[in-house]
Amino acid sequence: MERYLTKYIQEDLDKKIILLTGPRQTGKTTLSKILKTDFDYFNYDSADDRLGLTEKSWDRSKPLIIFDELHKLKNWKSWLKGIYDTEGIPPSILITGSARLDTYKKVGDSLAGRFFQFRLHPLDLKEIHTFLKPDDLEAELDKLLIVGGFPEPFLNGTTRFYNRWKKSHLDIILKQDLIDLENARQITQIETLIQLLKHRVGSPISYSSLAQDLQCSDKTVKRWLTILENMYVLFSVPPFHKNIARAIQKAPKFYFYDTGQVLGDPGVKLENAVACAIQKELHFREDCLGEEGKLYYLKDKDGREIDFCITANNTPSLLVEVKWKDSSLSPNFETFGKFFPNIKMIQISKILDREKTYPNGAELRTASKWLSELKLS
Repeated sequence: MERYLTKYIQEDLDKKIILLTGPRQTGKTTLSKILKTDFDYFNYDSADDRLGLTEKSWDRSKPLIIFDELHKLKNWKSWLKGIYDTEGIPPSILITGSARLDTYKKVGDSLAGRFFQFRLHPLDLKEIHTFLKPDDLEAELDKLLIVGGFPEPFLNGTTRFYNRWKKSHLDIILKQDLIDLENARQITQIETLIQLLKHRVGSPISYSSLAQDLQCSDKTVKRWLTILENMYVLFSVPPFHKNIARAIQKAPKFYFYDTGQVLGDPGVKLENAVACAIQKELHFREDCLGEEGKLYYLKDKDGREIDFCITANNTPSLLVEVKWKDSSLSPNFETFGKFFPNIKMIQISKILDREKTYPNGAELRTASKWLSELKLS
């Protein structure tokens, strides 16, 4: 199937180095190999390919050169910068990786001005609706909640296949990708941390509570969570506050890129799927359209909360509340809406008798329909 980033990457291939990142097994390599009919491919995990990279002996007559997992090469940014500065484009150069490659901002030898970045996410209902055109959106959403949106298990569609796939998927991340960063004992603790987080999706995370459970320091827990974010296992959603210093001190929530990993009632799984869909749309708008948007949640000192607050240029533009089965509008919209005049307010529900709108502009929408059309403006 054609992926949602395909045409945007093709438009940029002959202009800049392309960095294509995202969780393992989202289809980055498959997407890369359909961008042009002819290409040369190198995977850093292959010994033969590593030799070719050392010799810089790729076929320069090919229109596209793909370097997979290049971030594992020591000083890869300097290496790539040297190639770009001496040889330029063509051939087009595409780098793929299952870890965040945008840490260039934190190092002196920058690739700034030489690349465009794209982040490939798992399937969501909008992409499924656009490219697979299913007859039953409700059934597709049910499947997403059970087996997640990674292409291989989603297209297979069976729980039996997914349960085996997700174990091997996590094993690769823990025992191959993380082994270079942490020792064996810490890998076991990180695995335990992941299991704990599966039960706490949608709830503000207490670093001290996790540290107590894992018998380590708060600082260590924060470092491990950063690693898991950098490896695209999960992502954080902080609370929104006009005072940024206060926002940093408040507890974030964490969501999994693989909704099937989430343990809890169906409403929590739906909230995770919605978080993934919104984050995917925000990354798409930033990477492909150059727009700026962030995902937060809202919570006041009295415990009143809205699941998601989306900002555009640091200004809240949309509030989203997620319910499993609720035909009544959350009163929290009234509480927070008065702080943000003219903000759009949407409550989505998996099970809903009929859609509604209210005098204050708030809307009640069916989750499957809203997610299949997902518009943040």
